[in-house]
Amino acid sequence: MGFWWRPLITLSVITLIALVLWAGGGEALAFQFAAAALLAYLLRQLWQEGRLARWLEQGGDKPAPSDIGVWGDIFYRLEKLQKRQSQSQSELATALGRFQHAAEAVPDGIVILNEQDRIEWCNPASRQLLGLDAERDRGQFIHYLMRQSDFVDFLEARDFSQQLTINSPAHRDIKLLLQLVPFGAEQKLLMVRDITELERVDAMRRDFVANVSHELRTPLTVVGGFVETLNDLDKPTDADLKHYFGIMLNHTRRMQRLLDDLLTLSRLESSPNTVAEEQVHMPELMRELVREAESLSRGRHVVRLAIDSNDWLSGSLQELQSAFSNLVSNAVRYTPEGGEIALRWAVLNGQPVFSVVDTGEGIPSEHLPRLTERFYRIDRSRSRETGGTGLGLAIVKHILTRHRARLDIQSTPGKGSTFSAIFPPERLIPAQGEEQQPRLSLVK
Repeated sequence: MGFWWRPLITLSVITLIALVLWAGGGEALAFQFAAAALLAYLLRQLWQEGRLARWLEQGGDKPAPSDIGVWGDIFYRLEKLQKRQSQSQSELATALGRFQHAAEAVPDGIVILNEQDRIEWCNPASRQLLGLDAERDRGQFIHYLMRQSDFVDFLEARDFSQQLTINSPAHRDIKLLLQLVPFGAEQKLLMVRDITELERVDAMRRDFVANVSHELRTPLTVVGGFVETLNDLDKPTDADLKHYFGIMLNHTRRMQRLLDDLLTLSRLESSPNTVAEEQVHMPELMRELVREAESLSRGRHVVRLAIDSNDWLSGSLQELQSAFSNLVSNAVRYTPEGGEIALRWAVLNGQPVFSVVDTGEGIPSEHLPRLTERFYRIDRSRSRETGGTGLGLAIVKHILTRHRARLDIQSTPGKGSTFSAIFPPERLIPAQGEEQQPRLSLVK
């Protein structure tokens, strides 16, 4: 009744006045007044409707027309509704903008598909992972752009619990994990994740387990075989015992070295990223490393020492000695008898550099990038003969990385190799007076 009382009162007043005129002035006068009043009322309604139409045509940007009575109430309510709708649209646009901004920042690919599997929207990561473009490919069937049969079957299955692993159609060396997620009314989200690194780490884990198993199996087989042989001998001679026990001892030591290296790698990987900032007396450490090289060589090589700088080095003494010892032992192990091995400590272009130079067989260039991989060997049989575990350079690289240093390898087949540990300038400690320098014990 709230809306009708005003027009009813207006019509009632017109009717009442018409009746009074009828009673006092006759029927014709009453009808003339009633017709004129109703025409004026109708024209006012048309005029108000025109005002409303013009305001709506302007999109409601300007304030609503002001008036009294029914139309004033209508204009007020419409303007209030328009403001509420405009606020809702603004909030919706803000929420949509935040969603798109967040989706664009996500490193995973996100593609919105409609019920017909047409692309409605995709984030920038989809360009890199799938080769899609939000503007160019909008409205396209996604299976027209990704034609792998596995993907088409996955899309048609509509099984939201399943995942699919495929190679990226944009970059074949990238491995992708795909999953469909229901979204909105009959829409779907295609989630795309780059799992190349995870696949690489998993492959490294499988290779690591396989390599460790292989490295331990050989010495265990040898030791087990000789134990069975000794068990079958009724009266083994002293010469037989010495021969068999010597071989078993060598293989036992090989297993011990392998386990020691594995424990060293595990300790380095599980320890904090920060290293002990000790002041390492490099000239003294170099002399200790030369004595170690001569002990390993047993006179089979010429060992030289070049100390071009009396500066010290900041870092963990235990870790640095382990890394340098690995480089020295590799040089002794892979340099033929009569060859030369040179240890050098210098400062080049402001950077501290520890180098081991040998006159060994050298390394072909195609092997250099992989030398620091665990268990990577150029010649497995030669590595076993020399007693290497295949983990030495991996340990060296890990220690140098912890010290923000890098390993540089230069090698020429038939001429020899140079392994250099290059440290950042901030790890250099300028030489001081000998009485001012702390003495650090070198623990083997």
